[in-house]
Amino acid sequence: MELADMAGRPGTAVNDIYLAIRDRIIGGDYPPGLRLSQQQLAEELRVSRTPLREALQKLEVEGLVIGQANRGMEVAPVALSDVENSYALRLMVEPVTVAAIVARVTESDVAAMADALAEMERPSISIHEFQEAHWRFHRALLDRYPEAFTDLIRTLHTRIYRHQRLYFSRPVALADFTRLDQVFLDALRDHDGARAKQVLEFHLLDAALGLVRDVDPTYAFDALPVTLDGLEIEVDGLARPDHGGPVDIRWRRANAASLPALETANLRYRA
Repeated sequence: MELADMAGRPGTAVNDIYLAIRDRIIGGDYPPGLRLSQQQLAEELRVSRTPLREALQKLEVEGLVIGQANRGMEVAPVALSDVENSYALRLMVEPVTVAAIVARVTESDVAAMADALAEMERPSISIHEFQEAHWRFHRALLDRYPEAFTDLIRTLHTRIYRHQRLYFSRPVALADFTRLDQVFLDALRDHDGARAKQVLEFHLLDAALGLVRDVDPTYAFDALPVTLDGLEIEVDGLARPDHGGPVDIRWRRANAASLPALETANLRYRA
């Protein structure tokens, strides 16, 4: 959307401003720590202050901007703990939700996910296009979630999205994501909630390990071990910094589903 398109559209002004600023933060045009002058933003986006303030408030809720005493708003810092915490929360909420709503997944939902997956597999796809297609793949299920869960997952995804671009520059990461999404989609097609739940757990944990350790191989996880213990999931090597290579995952739950062998650059399940 061109910035000039925002003028004269009061019904969508707040959302348009929010999306414009969000894209610049995620894309790195507005770097961490940048002071966001409302006067300068209003002039740049050609909007009035009232919808701009509302848009900034939405971005603050999502953790993309922070308020500073006597300084107004600035772009929030990027921290690996945000990635870990976001994935830990998604692991607690999303897989169990998918298992609960799998019977309500429609052929239309599956078709939309298959289309997004086909886009992800396109050889010439850019990193930004891959990110958007991957989000469309998972977003197809959000309308089936309770509204509060949908809002939470959207917020967590926004926080994660800032970190994905560098990680997705690695071809192996794209291959791992598309392969796991295919296994997940197969489980949904079969309306197998237990299998879909565990594949999504694997996928989210794999992504968390990849995004964090790609930046800092010695990062000491804090929230993920607690989450995994609560989910009765064991991961070898999670507590050993700079482990190198994929670590093994096991489910201790009595009702664990039978999965095929899965392996990525970060995580391995031995059937």
